[in-house]
Amino acid sequence: MIMKDIRIDGRPWRMVVAGMVVLLCRCTFAAVPTAASTGGGLIASPEAGWPQWRGVRRDGVSEETGLLSEWPEDGPPLLWRFDGLGLGWSSPIIVDGRIYITGDVGDDLVLWALDLDGKVLWKTTNGAAWTGSYPGARAAAAWSEGRLYHLNAHGRLACLDPETGEEQWAVNVLERFEAENVTWAISECLLVDGPRIIVTPGSGRALMAALDKSDGETVWITDPIEGERASYASPILFSHLGRRIIANCSSRHGFGVDADTGALLWTVPMSNRYGVNSSTPVYGDGAIYYVTSYAENGRLYRLEADGAGIAARHAWTAPIDTVTGAGILVDGVLYDSGYQKAKWWFAFDWETGETRYEHKDLTTGAAVYADGRLHVLDEKGAVALLEPMSDGFETRGRFTLPAGRIRNDAWAHPVLLDGRFYLRYHDSLWCYSVAEN
Repeated sequence: MIMKDIRIDGRPWRMVVAGMVVLLCRCTFAAVPTAASTGGGLIASPEAGWPQWRGVRRDGVSEETGLLSEWPEDGPPLLWRFDGLGLGWSSPIIVDGRIYITGDVGDDLVLWALDLDGKVLWKTTNGAAWTGSYPGARAAAAWSEGRLYHLNAHGRLACLDPETGEEQWAVNVLERFEAENVTWAISECLLVDGPRIIVTPGSGRALMAALDKSDGETVWITDPIEGERASYASPILFSHLGRRIIANCSSRHGFGVDADTGALLWTVPMSNRYGVNSSTPVYGDGAIYYVTSYAENGRLYRLEADGAGIAARHAWTAPIDTVTGAGILVDGVLYDSGYQKAKWWFAFDWETGETRYEHKDLTTGAAVYADGRLHVLDEKGAVALLEPMSDGFETRGRFTLPAGRIRNDAWAHPVLLDGRFYLRYHDSLWCYSVAEN
């Protein structure tokens, strides 16, 4: 690969030559962490708190300690509940003593700022609500260097001042890259990589793209895959084999791209009749795991050097078809739940794919791992504290989310920060104390 910095109309660009492919990438020349500086593995956000979907590494793992090892019979203490969020499945992010969360209220996508007591600081809009099939807000916001970023269900990406909610700039990603919205609407939770925001339009112009977070201008694009569309998953960022890599899913593939140029590194099959791939990939120890419903199920691929590129070589397949949740990898064990074929929880050996055990007391859902335990919300509203043992989970507490009738759609991923456990079901956000003292 050859890189050369050039100028076009007085603006900096980078020419990347890889084989017979030439890419032009608008340069920002701002500092971006390199694989050498970050080492191998997931690359964490430099921001404190819970600045993006699924935490600082987008892996559903919290570094919290000193948490309750068992819950009281009726669950941990409820600190507060906020009602009026509107419809939606987006999770909160929490930075600098503020909670940011979205919901569809009437005709608008509303972004709320709450304090840590659940009081409204401000609210604003980011375009229109999604009123199609499964109405409601989709994606969580992201925080970076004193700015909020959010992508709505129609592809409108907005940059906001977190102090006031005032919009700084906005672009429509679908319009820019000539992409069509997908059946159940754009749901991508934005990844901020240094000076760039990553989006997956999945169009005939770009499979993936990086935008300058200061003004929304295009920095690089990944060449399209013929016939491919966006799907519903959100990307991860990691370093491996001396590269910084972004991995995500489109309608028919799992893929990886070079985070600095957008060059496509690999694709793997993830095709099903609905074009639905919604579970974020999982990375660990030089391997990546993708899971799709109805067809390919869960598959682990080992990422190996292949000339100047990377090959993804299939290692094992798991009998699981995750849709609304996402896997959590801890100490060589992958925890995840199925959707249609096996709608319960599993623990898989990361090296071999062997099913270590299954747990059928909870249905499909999402979780946060913290202090040696999984904090789970299943789609029926059951909330549980599960401790992984050598031969199964031990339930250390369980209660039902007090939300009235739950229509098997409690799909918002939970958040755990500073001894507080946040759960969302459509119109309501609950905050529970799970700190030991």
